[in-house]
Amino acid sequence: MPDISALAKYPCAACGAQAEWNPAKQLLVCPFCGTSTPFKVDEATGSIEEIDLAKTLRELPDEQRGWMTDKRTVQCQSCKAVTVFDPDRVGQNCEFCGSPALVDYTEIKAPIRPQSLLPFKVSQSQVREQMRAWYASKWLAPNAFKTRALVDRVHGLYIPYWTFDAQAVCPWDAEAGHYYYTTETVRQNGRTETRQVRHVRWEPASGEVQHFFDDEPVPGTQGIPLPLLKQVEPFPTSELVPYTTAFLSGFVVEHYQVVLFDAAQRSQEAMTAQLREMSAAQIPGDTYRNLQIHPSFSNQTFKHILVPVWLLTYNYGARAFQLVANGYTGQMAGQYPKSAWKIALLVVVALIVLLIFLYLQD
Repeated sequence: MPDISALAKYPCAACGAQAEWNPAKQLLVCPFCGTSTPFKVDEATGSIEEIDLAKTLRELPDEQRGWMTDKRTVQCQSCKAVTVFDPDRVGQNCEFCGSPALVDYTEIKAPIRPQSLLPFKVSQSQVREQMRAWYASKWLAPNAFKTRALVDRVHGLYIPYWTFDAQAVCPWDAEAGHYYYTTETVRQNGRTETRQVRHVRWEPASGEVQHFFDDEPVPGTQGIPLPLLKQVEPFPTSELVPYTTAFLSGFVVEHYQVVLFDAAQRSQEAMTAQLREMSAAQIPGDTYRNLQIHPSFSNQTFKHILVPVWLLTYNYGARAFQLVANGYTGQMAGQYPKSAWKIALLVVVALIVLLIFLYLQD
């Protein structure tokens, strides 16, 4: 089985070196001589299309598989991420955890080719400055950590996402609760007091939610924790461009590890959770119970897309941490080590404040 294919080379017109996509200039730029190289999207790729989900789950045509050019595919033995890059690239470490333990990855079948991608818009220099400011704002981080020059390790990646469309019809039924109040008289400590007591009157209720889900996202990556990705979403799918390898030049691409069937299930679970919230919002009254929903989905389609992230992975002590930035919007989220003595100081300050408050109460 041959390796899957990925990114094409784009030679510089001036010196012949490989040009790379420059997010700041939105052009292919030679990293050696600085010459900008214009490019044109291949008209043969056509427009971005939604693919029928049911038909694809049965059988995907071979013309929608592969990456268009020969590349090497490897899997990290530490974090299990799968990436593709130029076969002549040597000394490669894992882009996600930094481990050198990479082995060739053999697939059962060539991957589904991305239909579209979101190109990098935030440059590396911009994201480095943002990361420096982010670290400086973390008071709980150790002082020694803040002085380290970590941002020189930041690198750009294209990670896989699936997006799903579906028309949903969701009948629901529940018990709607309406509050009402009565006045009660009670005798307590030798005194007679009146108070308002709240009750609930339950009535049956039913209705129907109709909603079209457009580009419901499901990450196909396992190299970046999902909580971090959720913090840097959304990736604006309205700005997607047709898949062309020019945008990928100079970047590493992660191979999806959440297959289409699993992604479709996750998408439907997410849609169902949203339909439950929409149904609950329709229930009349003040509260509800025993909500039952009965969703059905039709006209289900999907896209396989690539989205850009800037990623910084580093070790501090025995732990690994990641800082990730949306390569299109600049939205950032990350993990960082916390100083034990600073946490202890906060606890002491909180105890002092509490003791002062209790003293003033007396």
